Amino acid sequence: MRVNIKFGLSSLFLSIGLVSVLGTAGCSDSTQQQSQQENTTVSADKPKEVRLAWGGGPRVWVLGKADGDFEKALGTKIKWVEFASGADVLNYFAANEIDIARFGSNPAIAAISRGLPIEVIGLEGLVGSAERLTVKSNIQNVHDLLGKKVAFPANSTAQYALEQLLALEKVDKSQVKLLPLKPAEIVSAWTRGDIDAAYVWGPFTQQLEKQGGHSIFQTTQLNEQGILVYNNFAVRKEFAEKYPALVVQFLKTYQEQVDEYQKDPKQAAEKISKYLNLPYEQVETTLAGIQYIPLKEQATEKYLGSKANDTGSGLAKASDDIAKFLVNIGELKQSDVKASYAPYINTQYLREAAAQ
Repeated sequence: MRVNIKFGLSSLFLSIGLVSVLGTAGCSDSTQQQSQQENTTVSADKPKEVRLAWGGGPRVWVLGKADGDFEKALGTKIKWVEFASGADVLNYFAANEIDIARFGSNPAIAAISRGLPIEVIGLEGLVGSAERLTVKSNIQNVHDLLGKKVAFPANSTAQYALEQLLALEKVDKSQVKLLPLKPAEIVSAWTRGDIDAAYVWGPFTQQLEKQGGHSIFQTTQLNEQGILVYNNFAVRKEFAEKYPALVVQFLKTYQEQVDEYQKDPKQAAEKISKYLNLPYEQVETTLAGIQYIPLKEQATEKYLGSKANDTGSGLAKASDDIAKFLVNIGELKQSDVKASYAPYINTQYLREAAAQ
């Protein structure tokens, strides 16, 4: 089953009748959440395949896709399900077509707020220069965006970064023509001359820059000010509870890909470039634009937390901020917002993977 939505997430949950899902897989009780996190049991059985959602672009874990490392480590077939946006990921989760996904924090928080039974299990990394504001030659600073058409992928880390930037620079966003488009649509609109600027990620940023664009802001600058913008790994709770050992192994295998990349970034970029048939420069820039956090460091108060239901963790606090942002843009109702998102950040698998 595939649920179709355009930009928002509201129709997704109305279409699939999420009430029935919540009846069997609700996760509103934090005590139950903590118990589930601390009492995972290893199943000797393995599924016929593990379905991983990926965006099709150059990311470090593509090293493992190219070499078959995930199949070897998990001991079963891996099905890579490609998506174009975070909204697509939630469609796949809702339709039970994927098990684990790497995607942005915004759609993850929106989904959790509305009750989709998933949980955050780790970070791909902090978004840095991989996402940036690219503009036409007549724009030199953020205030020049007044009256201009600025595109972004809806409900994405890029939109969150753009909104945070406008707020920090005290730019009245009602005076900016904000256009939600998918990344490929952004490139097409730029080529036609329909937009003046775009906040998006690689390799689309590089495509805009090849057509005369230049960057005036990178998401790195938000992270430096304590506004965490990140991509996370999320898992279907049902899958994780049935195959906890596979979730742990997945995180370990991802860390191995990070280690391979950091040992020789050039060689890793060349491998991914050839595998995806993309220009080396695009791949190199995109991979370098992510700040990779080791598993052991992720399992600390600074990021996911050092214990179950860690309300003081960096991600728990960031999730609260993201939820407020989603309410402000009309993506969530205030009644959807959780008192805390800590119960939906499951550190058990991460701590086990880091300890091994």
